Amino acid sequence: MRISDPEDLGTSMSFSIKECSPYVANAVRRSAMSAVQTFAMDRVTFYENSSAMFDEFIAHRMGLVPIKTPSKGYNEKDEIVFSVDETGPKTVYSGDFTTSDKDVKVANDKIPIIKLAEGQKVRAEGKAILGTAAKHAKFQPGLITYEENDGSYRFYVESFGQMPPKEIINKALDAIREELKDLLKEVKKL
Repeated sequence: MRISDPEDLGTSMSFSIKECSPYVANAVRRSAMSAVQTFAMDRVTFYENSSAMFDEFIAHRMGLVPIKTPSKGYNEKDEIVFSVDETGPKTVYSGDFTTSDKDVKVANDKIPIIKLAEGQKVRAEGKAILGTAAKHAKFQPGLITYEENDGSYRFYVESFGQMPPKEIINKALDAIREELKDLLKEVKKL
């Protein structure tokens, strides 16, 4: 196998894998979409919500905000707190969240969360944890597709902002490697 024709556009990239079997191409795509860990808000606590929206609706929107996920230094036990305390009239955006960790922040400041009318208030905390899209789609780092042409696979990787597209692929390959190590240990026990 060899990689050719790489094209990096910042938030997206493409490359071709030549002399690759279909099951390897599909394993890379599936791993990139479902086995790469990213931060996402998992639990939201409301202290005040006088808006016209239910707590659950706002919590769902908060959970879908992509969060920048550093490549190292965090594990599944870490919780990063995102707070919002806003009063209308105004539109509350993802950029209005404050974070308990300067390295873990929202990936896009311009995602609208809720529009508050005069005097309406929302005050809440969301706890972000590491997870994979195998648990919930909010942890998915991006979209990964490929097309086949004469035994060559052209991959397209578009990041949602949690990490660069190249890092998504690298982490996907690391996840495959770890799963195969675990499987090899189990096979050796037979």
